[in-house]
Amino acid sequence: MLGNRKLARAISQQGWSTARTMCEAKANRVNDREVRIISRWEPTSQICSDCGFRWGKVALSVRSILCVSCGTEHDRDGNAAKNIEKSGLGLTQDSKWTKNGRKTRMSGNPTALSSQPYSEQLGLFA
Repeated sequence: MLGNRKLARAISQQGWSTARTMCEAKANRVNDREVRIISRWEPTSQICSDCGFRWGKVALSVRSILCVSCGTEHDRDGNAAKNIEKSGLGLTQDSKWTKNGRKTRMSGNPTALSSQPYSEQLGLFA
């Protein structure tokens, strides 16, 4: 496998596709759960899980982050886990194309992302 990267990549992608198909099929049989697979490029460790402020890329050696917007200190993995949960529930921004060809802006309730009004958040940078 190490000698043929294209083959290894194809097998890996097929494995994830199979796992996703199996999860979706099982969820359809049970009929009480919805399976939502978020993008692998979702910036879960770059967004504050409390106020939604995006601080951008941070080195992997940084394990604790202090949000400059709301002042909350986050563990990197705990913050990412909360953001993954919000993405799965549909409470985060979604920039994917919908089935009718229109680009989506926000799924869910935009005020659910923040515990503070937007005017206060914007007032910090004005």
